[in-house]
Amino acid sequence: MSSIEIRHIVFDIGKVLIHYNPNLPFSRIIPDEAERQWFFANVCTHDWNIEQDRGRSWEEAEALLIKDHPEREEHIRAFRKHWQEMVPHAYVETVSLMENLIAEGRDVTMLTNFASDTFREAQLLYPFLTMPRGVTVSGDVGLIKPDVAIYEAHARAFDLDPPATLFIDDSMPNVEGARLAGWHAVHFTDPEKLKADLAAYGIQR
Repeated sequence: MSSIEIRHIVFDIGKVLIHYNPNLPFSRIIPDEAERQWFFANVCTHDWNIEQDRGRSWEEAEALLIKDHPEREEHIRAFRKHWQEMVPHAYVETVSLMENLIAEGRDVTMLTNFASDTFREAQLLYPFLTMPRGVTVSGDVGLIKPDVAIYEAHARAFDLDPPATLFIDDSMPNVEGARLAGWHAVHFTDPEKLKADLAAYGIQR
C-alpha cells in the first residue's frame, strides 16, 4: 500500500479522538444495571439517538419519547442534560498523532456522526477539534455514516480526491461506507494499530 499516494486524511471523532459512553452519567441516574439496559434498549435507544445526529432537534426527540413514556420524562431529558459526562476525556495518543500530521503539513479533516449542538460543545471542551482544516458534522448536513452520500458530500466540500483519501473510524460499517465511496479506510481499534496502518500507507509516524 505504500505505493498509494495519500494526500488527504479524514478522522472520525467519537471513540477515535474522544471517549463516548452514555453509561457514565446513567450509572448514577439509573443505578440498577438491568433497568438501565432496558432503558437504553427500549427508550433512549441507539436508533433514537442517531436521529439527532441526522439533524433532529433534541426538543422533538424528547417530546416523541415522553409521549410514549411519560413516566420516564426525567430520565429522557437527562440524556441531553448530562451529555458532557458521556465524553469525559480525549484519546491523548490519537490526538497527538493527528496533531503531528497537521504539523507536518498534511491535509487533515474530520467526518463525524454528531448532533450539531453537542458537537459545538465538544469543540469547547476539546479545542483540538478546531485544528483540522474542516469538519463535516452529520447533524449539519442531514446525512449520517455509513451512507455513501455523506462521504461524497465531505469530498466535495473539502475538494478531496477519493483515491488519495484515507479515512479512520472505529465502526466497520463506516469504514465500509468510505470504501464504497472510493476512499481508502482503516478500522481504528487503538493508537498502535493506527500507527501501523498509517505506516502501511507510507505515512510514517
